[in-house]
Amino acid sequence: MNLNVGLEGSSISRPPFFDGNNYSFWKTRMTIFLQSLDHQLWHIIINGPRVPTRTVEGVVSFKPKNEFNDNDFRMLQLNSKAKHVLFCAVGPNEFNRISSCDSAKQMWDLLEITYEGTNQVNESKISMLIHEYELFMMHDDECISDMFTRFTTIINSLKNLGKSYPNQELVRKILRCLPKS
Repeated sequence: MNLNVGLEGSSISRPPFFDGNNYSFWKTRMTIFLQSLDHQLWHIIINGPRVPTRTVEGVVSFKPKNEFNDNDFRMLQLNSKAKHVLFCAVGPNEFNRISSCDSAKQMWDLLEITYEGTNQVNESKISMLIHEYELFMMHDDECISDMFTRFTTIINSLKNLGKSYPNQELVRKILRCLPKS
């Protein structure tokens, strides 16, 4: 019996579930989910929470809680909401991995490093995928839809790592790979 059935449905109010498998697929879906809830949630995940500060005689310091205004509370609440959404989207193993993080940004960054690796690892992955893209050819026993699926997988993997090609170039590449007959 598949225990994952029912963990996520087509509800737009339920975050995509991540159990430690297929991170790039989850990351893309989770990015859009967070942005659809509130673009400021996504901003907090990428840039970190805004800590309420005050400036007295040119010196910036943390604001005491009794001086927080409505906007300060909203920014703190957005970080908590982003953390909550991330907690709701992960299974027990991932929860244990990120539960000690203080901010949603730390949680997101930890998942990224765990599943995508460091910049050096990403550069290595990009190089390997570019090589695969450059040598891409249709196999003799392959139908066009299977070839296109393989091609799309390479292109999407590159895009997830920050490397993309113009559509014109992708179309030319596909056309060069098709059989002549």
